[in-house]
Amino acid sequence: MAVKFELAAKAPSQVGVIGVPVTEDGSLPREVTLTRKQLETVGFTGKVGQTYMVPAAKGAILVLVGIGAANKVTLSSLRKSAAAFGRAASGYSSAATSLAQVGRLDRKLAAQAVVEGIALVAHRYTALKTVDKTAPKLETVTLIGAAGAGIAAGARRGEVIAKATNMARDFANMPPAHLTARIFADKAVEIAGASGLKVEVFNKDQLIAMGCGGLVGVNRGSAEPPRMVKLTYRPKGASKTATKPHLILVGKGVMYDSGGISLKPSDASHAMMKGDMSGAAAVLATMSTLKDLGCPNQVTAYLMCTDNLPSGSAMAMGDVLTIRNGKTVEIHNTDAEGRLILADGLSLATEQKPDGIVDIATLTGAMARALGDGMAGVIGNNQKIVDQLLAASSRTDEKLWQLPLEREYRPALDSYIADMKNVGGEAGAITAALFLDEFVGDTPWAHLDIAGPMWTNSDSHWLQKGATAYGTRLLIDLALTFKRPGR
Repeated sequence: MAVKFELAAKAPSQVGVIGVPVTEDGSLPREVTLTRKQLETVGFTGKVGQTYMVPAAKGAILVLVGIGAANKVTLSSLRKSAAAFGRAASGYSSAATSLAQVGRLDRKLAAQAVVEGIALVAHRYTALKTVDKTAPKLETVTLIGAAGAGIAAGARRGEVIAKATNMARDFANMPPAHLTARIFADKAVEIAGASGLKVEVFNKDQLIAMGCGGLVGVNRGSAEPPRMVKLTYRPKGASKTATKPHLILVGKGVMYDSGGISLKPSDASHAMMKGDMSGAAAVLATMSTLKDLGCPNQVTAYLMCTDNLPSGSAMAMGDVLTIRNGKTVEIHNTDAEGRLILADGLSLATEQKPDGIVDIATLTGAMARALGDGMAGVIGNNQKIVDQLLAASSRTDEKLWQLPLEREYRPALDSYIADMKNVGGEAGAITAALFLDEFVGDTPWAHLDIAGPMWTNSDSHWLQKGATAYGTRLLIDLALTFKRPGR
């Protein structure tokens, strides 16, 4: 159940808990009857993300929420403080807080950050639990003191973005049998219908006819057929859309990745491979928000969906696949399958001559080892589009680190019987990007490798244990602010 947000001049009389922002410095709010020294004895200093519950003889319980130094409150820190309050209030059905009024932040953006923080921690994937005693009970949150159209718009935007992010989390958390390529495509059709998107679904026979040898080749070991979903968003004023910047998003949708013939080891990471479609989930969730948020740009998306499984018909090492753009690829590792299905999607995207392409994928363990689970890597052929992604990363607090597209490493992908191999060289994250680079030509393009932050093993700030939906909020921001990068 999604949390409902309301605006009011003061807290409702029957509210369960009230969140009171407390800084690390300066005077305490008048509602707080304890002294700084007393609070310090229980470990509460007002640092970002700290909470302390003050019991009440009657009426609402006060939750003191740390927001850090008064002059250092940022949207990122406010989102984290709001998430901390959301966790503290999770045992109550109703809550209220004045967090959207703190600092000198733009009130619209502050309301959005507060709503995102609370809504993201109040969500759980419970579809397969008969009883979940740990699920948050929070149903309604009132933003105290919030007034004006800007505040209302910010809160609404936060709700839309959080809903999409939680939807992407749900998709990535679903067991493989509950979310095959066909089921995911069907859900995409439903979501498109509710979101004002044009949708086209391509089956195996159509993909063969289109020359999508990467997607069809990876699918060979699966009993489930592949699907490619194309989603199209056009802003209002259809006759004028030709003048609008056109962004294409390509998402890796490997519904379950066993590694194929190059079977993954039987350890805990194997169970996480249901989340190997996190890129496609983030793209679908992003597309679902564009009409509601009034996106001014044209946005097209390709969801490339299949399993990667071993069988008698599975793709083998030494096989050669022909990608949509005609290039041939010799397979040296069947577990490097994501780049093969993205190659078809990027080829199709390039044919449309867009202003920019961004692909997002849980692509390489090398990127996860390099950057850990706290950030994703970005590599591209155009610094201006990379800079737009880095700016979106900063605004959404979905961290990115740029790596070079070092073309001196490209010979590592040379094959003596085909145009290229699907793996090669030591710099695995960079050579994977170099592989993708072969399918975009001179179109401005950037690649997001989210293998590290796609999953978390514990709750932290606004993240919940399990699939994170990393990239959803970042791509929404990019789509809304996208500018032609130039070639």
